[in-house]
Amino acid sequence: MALDAVKKAEIIKEFALTEGDSGSTDVQVAILTHRIKELTAHAQEHKHDHHSTRGLLLLVGKRKRLLKYLKKEDITRYRALIERLGIRDNV
Repeated sequence: MALDAVKKAEIIKEFALTEGDSGSTDVQVAILTHRIKELTAHAQEHKHDHHSTRGLLLLVGKRKRLLKYLKKEDITRYRALIERLGIRDNV
């Protein structure tokens, strides 16, 4: 279930703000979103896997905090990012 290096590199390349950027808020949120989607599919298939469900909830909380920070710092980047990722339909 871990994110393989190739997929992670693709996500970093797609969402990086500058060349070599791997830790910006945009990249972190994109990586978390990918992991959340994978864990959501796993949780739907394995309903009694409470440990993975807890991990999923922790990731959702972390992504929520990062998005809150980004919204506070740069609202246009926040809106562009959630549109690119397809999250938060009611903004």
